[in-house]
Amino acid sequence: MQNKKLVKPLFCLLAGEASGDNLGAALIKSLKETYPDASFAGIGSRNMIGEGLESWVDMDRLSVNGFVDPFLRLPSLLNILLSTRNKILLSDCACFIGIDFNFFNLLLAGMLKKRGIRTVHYVSPTVWAWRKGRIKSIARKIDLMLTLYPFELDIYHQNNIDAEFVGHPKADEIGLDEGSIGKLEARKRYQLEKDEKVVAILPGSRGSEVAYSAPDFLAAAKIIRDNMQRQNIQIKFLIPAINEKRKLQIQSLLNEVDLPLVLAVGDARNMMLAADVVLVNSGTATLEAMLLKRPMVMSYKLGALTYAIVSRMITSKYLALPNILSQKPLVPELIQNDATPEALSSAIMKLLNESNHSKLLSEFEIIHKQLQKNAAKAAAVAISQFVEGHRANKIIDV
Repeated sequence: MQNKKLVKPLFCLLAGEASGDNLGAALIKSLKETYPDASFAGIGSRNMIGEGLESWVDMDRLSVNGFVDPFLRLPSLLNILLSTRNKILLSDCACFIGIDFNFFNLLLAGMLKKRGIRTVHYVSPTVWAWRKGRIKSIARKIDLMLTLYPFELDIYHQNNIDAEFVGHPKADEIGLDEGSIGKLEARKRYQLEKDEKVVAILPGSRGSEVAYSAPDFLAAAKIIRDNMQRQNIQIKFLIPAINEKRKLQIQSLLNEVDLPLVLAVGDARNMMLAADVVLVNSGTATLEAMLLKRPMVMSYKLGALTYAIVSRMITSKYLALPNILSQKPLVPELIQNDATPEALSSAIMKLLNESNHSKLLSEFEIIHKQLQKNAAKAAAVAISQFVEGHRANKIIDV
């Protein structure tokens, strides 16, 4: 590739969901620092459009739910895929940047790369956790992979794919001391007593996650409440719901359990800030709890048949992100049949009764600093090096 200084480049980006729109907006803002006269087109929503993206399609048209929805909406999605491909091919595009939304973006990237368009993917698929065979398909579609976690680089470099660790936006967003500085204010928000023990319960954002995990989480909370009452210790449970639908689903389960609690929509971070310990479903919520320096217990449950299939595909030793990032069992993991109310309550009680978590929190801080790289800026730098032909030395031969 010839080195060249781009003056007024066109960057084509595609985000398919709200988290991607947030990432895309920050990336566009950082790219504009290097290329003040750049233009941006593709698919995004309010945040990306606010930073100057010309969005060809309403991003909401890409959203799908469950297994049936994609098949019903296949003609519409295919139309968007092909029309987006055609618009990019007709443009003078410096590169295509797919932001997460893996299946759609990787399919589009493969089509574009075959036609000579350079391709970037921002947020690595979890090839390190399961279905590692996908790496060969990714190699055919992606020129540059931008990863949020450092350990993800290995699998790309081992397959001679250019990749850059850019850090995690949440690690930039959450200050190193936010967990300690913000606790008192968060407790005031929920009118909590200073000496009251508080557990934040995060049963998941999807309906299926709540259906499988919430009953055991709430049963565990009841056991914890009974234990605390015997010790004459006040305790309260905080439960955030991703939206009104999840709140109603959780509320229907609470009708059978009498607990001292607060249930609110969209308040996960404040609830974790107010908490002493977090009981959390697997996923990025474990990362946020770690960045807020909260001891936690991670649990995950699936339908029996789904678990039988998925468990045979998983190759990662750990499931909780703090454990994956440290390659140590920092966080208790209770999966499937091990996630009983008794086991969950026991693990939470152990953390509540420990007076000193300094060693654990020190490990959390080390990981936090490692992930804190100004992700949007680092991604923009990697992309500018790539489009101007300065990344040949970044590929590791193995």
